[in-house]
Amino acid sequence: MQKKYSLIYADPPWSFDNKKTGGSMKSGASQKYDVMTMDKLKRLDVESIAADDCVLVMWWVGSMPKEALDLVEAWGFTLKTMTGFVWRKLTTKGNPDFGMGHWTRAGSECALIATRGRPKRVSASVRSVHEINKSKHSAKPNEFRDLLVELCGDVPRVELFSRGNYGGWDVFGNQCDNSIDVGFKNE
Repeated sequence: MQKKYSLIYADPPWSFDNKKTGGSMKSGASQKYDVMTMDKLKRLDVESIAADDCVLVMWWVGSMPKEALDLVEAWGFTLKTMTGFVWRKLTTKGNPDFGMGHWTRAGSECALIATRGRPKRVSASVRSVHEINKSKHSAKPNEFRDLLVELCGDVPRVELFSRGNYGGWDVFGNQCDNSIDVGFKNE
C-alpha cells in the first residue's frame, strides 16, 4: 500500500514555449534540468499519495497562472491562495534580484496553497513574504521547508521534484535519491 502524505511540497519542472522564458536559451530551465509538459504533469498520480486531509504547497510560474490552477485541479486539490508564500529573491550580496520577465523584471516567486479534505493549520504565525538569497538556478531556499513544518506540523510530508534529500522529508525527483515513486495516471 502506498504511503499517504498530509503535506505535499512541489516545484514542478514547468516546460516553456517562449525562448525568453527557458524554451531554448542556454540559461533556460530546459538547459539546467529535465522539464515536463503540462499533460505529463497533470497525469502524475499525486492523488494516490495524498492523505484524505492534505495541504499542497506548489511553486508556480508568474507567466503561467492558468496552468498552475489546472495542475492543482488535476491533482485533486482546491486552491486556497495563489500567494501562500512569496519569495523576494536577494542576490548573494543581499541586494534585490533583477530577474527575467515578460512585462516587468521579476524579483520574486510565489507558491500557492491548495487543500484536499480538511487539513489543520498548526501555526497562525507563519508569514507569506520572505526575503532570502538565491542559490542554484530555480532552487528554492531550505527555509521554506522549515516554514511548512511550522505551518502544518510534523506530519508525513514529501517534496516532489526535489533536488536533494532533507531530514524528515520523503522525496521524489531525478536529482536526488528517491525515497518514493509516483506513477502516472492512465498508464
